[in-house]
Amino acid sequence: MARQDRLMRLLAVLRRLPSPVTAERLATETEISRRQLYRDIATLRAGGALIDGAAGYGYTLTEDPALPPQSFSRLETEALMLAVGSLDELGDECLARAGRDALARIIATLPDRQARQAMHAIMRSWRPAKERPDIAVDLDSLRQACWDEVSLRIAYRDRQDRRTTREIFPLGLSYSPTTLMLVAWCLLREDYRTFEVARIESLETGETSFRPRRVELLRRYKALRMAEWRERHAAERPKGPAAADGPTS
Repeated sequence: MARQDRLMRLLAVLRRLPSPVTAERLATETEISRRQLYRDIATLRAGGALIDGAAGYGYTLTEDPALPPQSFSRLETEALMLAVGSLDELGDECLARAGRDALARIIATLPDRQARQAMHAIMRSWRPAKERPDIAVDLDSLRQACWDEVSLRIAYRDRQDRRTTREIFPLGLSYSPTTLMLVAWCLLREDYRTFEVARIESLETGETSFRPRRVELLRRYKALRMAEWRERHAAERPKGPAAADGPTS
């Protein structure tokens, strides 16, 4: 892990966990040794972070001067807490942890009264996480390819157990209640395709950038899906005055 990323994770843990946080707990949460933790604490302090405490007692982040003060209404705070809490239902631990860390950073900048309101939010999402198929590929690599707008070469096994290898432009990820889908432009078919991420057996980053095309590809995809929805909706709509008004006696 890069040094800057490691320091950011340590700050996030200090904001998220109840204070004071022991060195052992911090080392476990950040997946580093205690010796490295002490060095990182010293680095953060040298950079201006006000971290109270010491080894054997625990640490408390009392101020983060890098973040500007923010203010939210109580309902806005509840909405943020509810949204982040709902991430656990997606079965993506990295995404859920990122949401919790981001929320901790936001709460750290709130005035005391609003921070207490966040700690005592009344809205919760209690829907149980549904059974999801295991994912064999690295989701971070998949997300990075979407962000970098670069092609991927994937090995994919469809629902008929047919295995294909193809190059795609990954446009975005879509979470459903039971699975994670990848929306992409398939270079083999020269058309849009959706892939169940759990059925991707392997992936590697390609060398083709689709940055100049991404906006147009997404715009066309959304337009096609909307046209399909309207056509399906029109076909399901009752026709004729009798159907619209119900049966007559």
